[in-house]
Amino acid sequence: MRRLQPLLLGLCALLAAAGCGEGGTASGATVSVYMAASLCGQVSGGRAGDLRVRLVCLAPVEKGGKVDLDAAGANARRATEDSTAVAYVEAPGPAANFSRSIVDSANLAWIETNSGSRAMRRIRSALEEDSPSPRQAVLDEIG
Repeated sequence: MRRLQPLLLGLCALLAAAGCGEGGTASGATVSVYMAASLCGQVSGGRAGDLRVRLVCLAPVEKGGKVDLDAAGANARRATEDSTAVAYVEAPGPAANFSRSIVDSANLAWIETNSGSRAMRRIRSALEEDSPSPRQAVLDEIG
């Protein structure tokens, strides 16, 4: 047990320095919104309350008028692997149907829309709520 004490103290110090031990998201933290390439031209990142909102424009999923399901899957997995991700915004169509199950399995808000700006307004509104978890706040508000 004596040899574990320094290790535990070091781990606690690391978590406190990262802001994890304070029961919420640190002021000024950055969250990410993943958005379909076709919707990205309508919006930008910005702020929501004390949070910075980073917009990540996804790779296009259409080639020659056909849907590239490999690209759609890669986009969805990229978002689910990002611990700062709070939402995934997709345009209607076959890629949306394919990506939804991947995003849903990670408990990440999934939005299908023709308007990236409308989706971003909803996301920012959810983020302005006082919640210890931005991801959960967006998921609760948007689903």
